[in-house]
Amino acid sequence: MDEKEIIALLTDKYAIAALVTVILFYFTVRGQKRSANIVVHLARVCASCALVVATSLCARELADKFGITLINPTYIDIFQRVAIILILMREAFLGINRFCDHLAKTSGDATLGRMVARLLKAGICLCAMLLFGEYLGVSFAGLLTFGGIGGIAIGLASKNILGNFFSGLMLYFDRPFDIGDWVRSPDRKVEGTVMEIGWRMCKIMTFEHYPLYVPNDVFSSICIENIGRISSYRIKLQVGLRYEDADKVQAVAEGLEKMLQQDEGIDRDQTILVCFDEFADSSLNLMIYCYANTSDWGRFMRIQHNVYLKIINVVHGLGADFAFPTRTLYLEKDDAPAPAAAPANTAPVAAPRT
Repeated sequence: MDEKEIIALLTDKYAIAALVTVILFYFTVRGQKRSANIVVHLARVCASCALVVATSLCARELADKFGITLINPTYIDIFQRVAIILILMREAFLGINRFCDHLAKTSGDATLGRMVARLLKAGICLCAMLLFGEYLGVSFAGLLTFGGIGGIAIGLASKNILGNFFSGLMLYFDRPFDIGDWVRSPDRKVEGTVMEIGWRMCKIMTFEHYPLYVPNDVFSSICIENIGRISSYRIKLQVGLRYEDADKVQAVAEGLEKMLQQDEGIDRDQTILVCFDEFADSSLNLMIYCYANTSDWGRFMRIQHNVYLKIINVVHGLGADFAFPTRTLYLEKDDAPAPAAAPANTAPVAAPRT
């Protein structure tokens, strides 16, 4: 190839179009880092698609001019279509992520945002397979046949995977817990904060700060306590008084109930009970039953701490005291004189004969 042909090739309209699209693509991507405007997204889609088309045309032109037989026009068409599909899907996924992040911020529900994002992405992938499969040489009837016959085989071979998948869908729709909730299972040793709800498993961060991955189908067969949705924490305990303070039990019970009624950390709209509950082995037990006016675990612990200190002050202020396990031993002493013992060497006296 001489110099004139090279200059003609470089000044070809396809080469100029490719150069323009590359420049446009560069500035579009650069602007994307600073802005998340939808116009920028559309400009980047157009620039990327134009770059793919221009690259394909240049490849065709080079193959024709240089006689390169390895570059098949069929392969160029497939590359062009696949690249455009991937570009559209990528930009659609970015748009879905932006929309779902906005939805999660406005609604305050991160689980809802992730659920909507994953459903939309799965729908886009399915539509891309069905709509563009014909352009890639994949028959629509063949896809349906594969989905029918292959689906049965895959279902039998991956029973657990499908079970986890459908259990994950049920978790999204039933919503027994959300991301950020504190959950606990009385059936299994599962307790911690939900970090992620996936299609196959959930990630739970335990209080020892190690991640626990639980398959979704496990949640369909166990009981789950969602402590993160608790309305108020309960305070329930027994206070044992000494048997010597039996005459002060009523006064202590009334004093404790009055203290709870006046405490700002106690929910006065719910049950407040202080009653004589049990004759124990070494104490007279009073049961205290009430609810803290909070759903935050840290604040509940501080409220319970203050209530316990006030219980001590009330009991001691009324002249009573707390009982502890004791045992009293009574010894009986006999002061009567013991009978005298007979001498060991005394012989029996015979009765006189009459």
